[in-house]
Amino acid sequence: MYIRNIIKEKLREAMASVLPITVIVALLCFALIPMDSGLMLSFLVGAGLLVLGMGFFTLGAEMSMSRIGNLIGAGITKTRRLWLIVVLSLALGAAVTVAEPDLQVLATYVPGIDKGALVAAVSLGVGAFLALCMLRILFYALVFGLACFTEPGLLSIAFDSGGVTTGPMTVPFIMALGVGVASIRSDENAREDSFGLVALCSIGPILAVMVLSFIYSAGEGESAITVSGSVATTVDIGRDYLASIPHQLLEVAQALLPIAAIFLLFQLFSLKLQRRSLLSILIGFAYTYLGLVLFMTGVNAGFSPLGYALGEHLSRGALKYLLPPIAMLMGWYIISAEPAVHILNKQVEELSAGAISQRAMGLCLSVAISLAYGIAMLRVIWGIPIMYFLIPGYLLALGLSFMVPRSFTAIAFDSGGVASGPLTATFMLPFAMGACRALGGEVMTDAFGLVALVALMPLISVQAMGGLYTLRTRRRAVPAVPEFGDNEIIELWEVC
Repeated sequence: MYIRNIIKEKLREAMASVLPITVIVALLCFALIPMDSGLMLSFLVGAGLLVLGMGFFTLGAEMSMSRIGNLIGAGITKTRRLWLIVVLSLALGAAVTVAEPDLQVLATYVPGIDKGALVAAVSLGVGAFLALCMLRILFYALVFGLACFTEPGLLSIAFDSGGVTTGPMTVPFIMALGVGVASIRSDENAREDSFGLVALCSIGPILAVMVLSFIYSAGEGESAITVSGSVATTVDIGRDYLASIPHQLLEVAQALLPIAAIFLLFQLFSLKLQRRSLLSILIGFAYTYLGLVLFMTGVNAGFSPLGYALGEHLSRGALKYLLPPIAMLMGWYIISAEPAVHILNKQVEELSAGAISQRAMGLCLSVAISLAYGIAMLRVIWGIPIMYFLIPGYLLALGLSFMVPRSFTAIAFDSGGVASGPLTATFMLPFAMGACRALGGEVMTDAFGLVALVALMPLISVQAMGGLYTLRTRRRAVPAVPEFGDNEIIELWEVC
């Protein structure tokens, strides 16, 4: 009965995330943009699979991935050997990132780069920077320095890759390892330094894809998104979905195999969990596997193709000027429905002792993500280079970091991964790609970069809220920002 109630709760959360964009798309297709009925039905089936997939995946991640991250993080730090922590961090970061669903989706869309090579490079980037983060080295200057020599066609993809790697698979591991390493130190800054690792690890994928740009050339090949015109009956739709399932079963198994193997090795030689705890984690693995298979099948067979087609149709004639407001409307409801965002808002309210309410924080994030989607569509229409927004955006975010409490800065830089949820990669990115292709633009430079903008905006908005809090503390003598303990840090970021 208990597990049944949890499953229902996770499915309700997933439905709350998927339903708003499904309703908006349905209204557009029925009232403004005529779409093929078979494609629309396939989209609705895909939306249903996304709800099931996200629900089972988040349940499985909580039952298995979060617990494994905490157990391994605590286990490796007991050795007090920094070299061992660095080596294991590299292996764990790479293994867990391979299974990130958003990364699998992004790698499918990128033409000209072998999917396996892109996933491997990004995963190694996360692993390497998780290891380097343990040594507390800052790399933002290196990112923008290397960007000067990166092929423009892969620059947007590089920054997008940083936004899709911080999800429910990686965050629990990274935060658990950070808290464990910080616990070795006894100085007063140890707890605060356990924040920010997620943000630093997102730099690794950016640099990894920039390095790939010296090997692969942009524009060689076509994106894997296709819009089939032969879907005329329910039998055709069923055939398409059934044909997709075996491929997804194999790919997801390959993605989860590394982290499963690492966990089993730790279980044999270090953890030695009792049978009941081990069985619970293995059941969580099964839920994670089932959720990822359903999620990826729904994305590839029905959800993303309609997003691509809708973007194409909205780019015809004067309708193209509706792209920014429609994208902003979608962004408002997408971020409002994200369960992790609600938890982030609650934590900020508690952190500020009530000075910043959940409603105010939610409004701030909704405005930020809506602006990010709107800017992304303006880039599609006019072909504005992504660096025109990223450079001033990060400069502003870094400037704000000197004017707000450190806790807000750390949360802001880690919260970009929370905002760039699964719907951004699965629907909004194909939407931008379809619009860009229809307008005759360069997909590699103009459409990609959307995820990067979504990951950037919370850095500014959360710190702006921190600045507001600082002003209120000066005017109304609100109690100072409380310090987080290790358990509170884990609880905050495991859910996000």
